[in-house]
Amino acid sequence: MFFGFLALVVMIGFTSGIKAQNGPVLYFCESYGSGGEQSISDRFYTGKVTVMAKCDYALGLRDCAIQLDKYNGYGFDYYKKVDFDVSPDMKYIYFESNDLRVDSPGIYRCFLLDGKKNTIASALIEFIR
Repeated sequence: MFFGFLALVVMIGFTSGIKAQNGPVLYFCESYGSGGEQSISDRFYTGKVTVMAKCDYALGLRDCAIQLDKYNGYGFDYYKKVDFDVSPDMKYIYFESNDLRVDSPGIYRCFLLDGKKNTIASALIEFIR
């Protein structure tokens, strides 16, 4: 009986595929241009930042927002939210705006929110001076 159970566990292990990310990914770069992303990182100097969202399927978004919350040592406090309009068929989106900037160093939690304020994707970013 033990060997039957062990064989079942091994067979399930070989037949199931594990994926680290099965939904949208959020990441950051200094800017986005004709050459694509410039300087991808999760650590930037204070100032303007470009937020990237990438997915294998169309995100279905029309109006959305990037929200930043700053870590205060115990939890996160709301910092700012910047609204964007996008096309529902987009799988790869860059969010760039003069309002999408951080002027205070620290660790921030970044969210991509849909029009109903549901989280689509999130990531952490650090700003230094």
